[in-house]
Amino acid sequence: MEKTHINLWEDCLEIFKDNLPTEQFDAWFKPITSISFDGRTLKLMVPTSFFVEQLEEKYMKLLAPTLRKVYGPKVQLFYQYDTVAKDPTSSVTIESSRPSPAVQPHSANPFKTDVVADFDSQLNPRYTFENYCGSISNKIARSIGEAIASNPKCKTFNPLFIFGPTGVGKTHLIQAIGIRIKERNPQSRVLYVSARLFESQYTTAATAKPSRINDFINFYQSIDVLIIDDIQDLMRKTATQNAFFHIFNHLHQNQRQIILSSDCAPSEMMDMHDRLLSRFKWGMTAELERPDLDLRREVLTQKASQDGLDLPCEVIEYIAANVTDSIRELEGIVVSLMAHATVLGKEVTLDLAQSVLANAVKIQRKTVNFEMIAQCVSDYYNIEPDQLFTKSRKREISDARQMVMYLSKRHAKMPVTAIGARLSRTHATVLHACRNIEERLLLEVALRDDVSKIEASLTC
Repeated sequence: MEKTHINLWEDCLEIFKDNLPTEQFDAWFKPITSISFDGRTLKLMVPTSFFVEQLEEKYMKLLAPTLRKVYGPKVQLFYQYDTVAKDPTSSVTIESSRPSPAVQPHSANPFKTDVVADFDSQLNPRYTFENYCGSISNKIARSIGEAIASNPKCKTFNPLFIFGPTGVGKTHLIQAIGIRIKERNPQSRVLYVSARLFESQYTTAATAKPSRINDFINFYQSIDVLIIDDIQDLMRKTATQNAFFHIFNHLHQNQRQIILSSDCAPSEMMDMHDRLLSRFKWGMTAELERPDLDLRREVLTQKASQDGLDLPCEVIEYIAANVTDSIRELEGIVVSLMAHATVLGKEVTLDLAQSVLANAVKIQRKTVNFEMIAQCVSDYYNIEPDQLFTKSRKREISDARQMVMYLSKRHAKMPVTAIGARLSRTHATVLHACRNIEERLLLEVALRDDVSKIEASLTC
């Protein structure tokens, strides 16, 4: 009995499965289906154009010989996939116009302007405002985000630049804005994209024929709300920055909302064009600080409720007191607790939580904050704490103030902007102080001894 095109593709899948780790096979080959094979031309349906890039960039050496073995040496591969286009009311499947480079050169352009398809905003439906825990550490950023989502026509906060350390909820917040806008106006062209994917798309377009760059620019200039995550990843990417500059200008001039997130403030982006940095500051810059105790408790309670896990109050308090840097880390601890409780067939107790945390995080014996550091430094240098907050430039007070800045950044994990605000200094002054202490520590034995003694008083 002659095999159908479906049977032939199943033969290919068996070969792929035998030669790839399970997770790679499941991720990149299992979702692919066969559309047709006419004796020479093979048409496969893949989820997105990104699949095409990944298949032919990472799996060419397996893909090409497998197809030739199963379909014959003259097989030509074409892909079909859904892609984003300018008309959100229409949909069509895009077929690559030339064969895959597994056999011949391939051309698949996700930004082609003469095709129409469903618009995928790339938003994670879990990242809503309803699931976003709030406290004083994220109140300003959240309030501004909700204001933008409630009234997209108001461009007071355009662009909105959210920054903060890893794991504090930046991605959740910026996507929540996009989701709320889409809920209120389903026709709005909202797009979430990471800076790395933006860079990859630009590079792909730049290495193709010249018209692809225009297609790339035109596509992004058609967006109503552009959300780019981890914009700091464009540092040192000069060509991509130039492309984004033109996209930014067009969107801003046409009253389109731009939302950006970063691990650092614009003032700390040393390898970003000045003309871009100045535009990042046009609207509103808001910081997400590390989660405070109330937020950590709320995150743990919500995550446990979502996962159906019963967390006793004493367990929540213990985790919240010892996992202080990241919301993502808090959620990971809940997942680990659930896994341990399920496998061991036990209820979640304080003993189990202590065991899990011992393997997951470095337990803090004592929570160190700015006030404790200021007091310890003042006591050590025998000065009044209030003198740290004055404008005095006396050597002994200036040195103590720099020590407070250095230890606050190191032990309290405070952003330099927050340290500067507490001491009525600029973030640049704080950065200079921290670098000065770090450089002196390499050369001055007495200073190393000072730091060691102050740190000991902080943790005893």
